[in-house]
Amino acid sequence: MKNIKSLFLSALAALSLGFASCKEEDPFLDRDVAPVLVDIVGAPFGAPIASEPTVTYSANAEKLTLSARLLELDKTNILDHTKGIDSIPVPNLSIKITLRTGAVLGEVTSDAQGLVKLEKTWADLGITAPKAGSITKISWSGSYKGIAFTRFSQVQAN
Repeated sequence: MKNIKSLFLSALAALSLGFASCKEEDPFLDRDVAPVLVDIVGAPFGAPIASEPTVTYSANAEKLTLSARLLELDKTNILDHTKGIDSIPVPNLSIKITLRTGAVLGEVTSDAQGLVKLEKTWADLGITAPKAGSITKISWSGSYKGIAFTRFSQVQAN
């Protein structure tokens, strides 16, 4: 009886370790790290990377300037606490700005400081009569060093 209990516990422990050690790949996410940091200009500083930064504009504004800063993170000195990670602007990078519905707002190229800007109206963003709280969702997509990336953001009327 004692041997059966210890055999059963050993088998249970082996099965538990076997199941815990299996790693299942996520079929929906690729494992490439985004090569460019897309910093949405006008969003609150420190907006979490995991969330969508929201930029607010007056509902009465005639023109809205969608703007982002494109940065490459140089991690050469990541282990040196006196230097750290450096943010380098990415010039001449083509970015496609679209609504999440798929409508293309435009394609712009970053300047020497890594800035991209696109002027649109509320109607261009799909909101014909903006009122406080109106939100439209935007995608910023491009490819850098052979790796495609997309950053999401929102525009909200106040």
